[in-house]
Amino acid sequence: MRTSITIEVRPTEIDGMGHVNNAKYLEYMEWSREDWYNKMGLPFDTFTKMNVGTVTVNININYRKEARQGEKLTISTDTVRKGKSSYVLRHEIRNEQGELVAEADVTSVTIDLKLRKSVVVPPALTKVFS
Repeated sequence: MRTSITIEVRPTEIDGMGHVNNAKYLEYMEWSREDWYNKMGLPFDTFTKMNVGTVTVNININYRKEARQGEKLTISTDTVRKGKSSYVLRHEIRNEQGELVAEADVTSVTIDLKLRKSVVVPPALTKVFS
C-alpha cells in the first residue's frame, strides 16, 4: 500500500549551494516511513509489544532534481519485496510540478529486541506485502 506525506522545505534544511542538503532527503524519507508504519496499523509500540525492532541496513538513493526553500515536496512510501527477515520499501520525493526529486529503496531487517539478532518478519508486517 502506497502512502504519502507533504512537507515544506525549511531554511534550516538548505546547504551552501542554496538547495536541500543531501542528508535531509533521508530524514524526509524517515518521516514518510514512520507515517507508512502508522497507516499500516504498525506504530512503534506494536513492534515493541512483539519484542521486534526494525533496523535499516541499506539505503540506495538517487538524487534527480534539486529542491529549494519554501517548496512543497510529497514523499511517498510503498512496498517492494519481503524476504525472510528483511523487507524493502521504496520512497519517491516529488515537487509541486510532480517531478521526481529523489528516490530510494530502503532495506530493513527485523530483530529480536532482547537478543539483538534478526528474526522472521512478523505476520502483522508480512500481510502488508501480500
